Amino acid sequence: MARIIGILLLLPFAYGIGLFVASEWGGEVVELETVDARGARIRTSLWIVEGYDDLWLRAGSPEAAWLQRLRARPDVRLTRSGETQRYRAVVVPDFARRINGLMRERYGLADRLISTIHDPDEVVAVRLERPGP
Repeated sequence: MARIIGILLLLPFAYGIGLFVASEWGGEVVELETVDARGARIRTSLWIVEGYDDLWLRAGSPEAAWLQRLRARPDVRLTRSGETQRYRAVVVPDFARRINGLMRERYGLADRLISTIHDPDEVVAVRLERPGP
């Protein structure tokens, strides 16, 4: 009985570690730099996916802090493979299901695990557009 209780107590810990490992090493992690209301630059690690001739990010919740900053100031910087580029971030309503599909294709089991912590109906798709001249 003590062994069963021990296992049950360790399950949430193992789940948390699994989420961390999946998020940090389960796919291509990029750094998104947004700016807050005071002008401070804040970096957030996210997965990225390419599709529909664009680069896409996904917020698991419309209340995600990085998404709120991006909505207020859509000019962002993205560091990918050591190279930093400027983009204009555009929230694309009703596109989350497609981006969820691309994330699932690219990140497989890691995406399945990460997807357990958000409601797919709450996901927000963000397209990154290169700024014009």
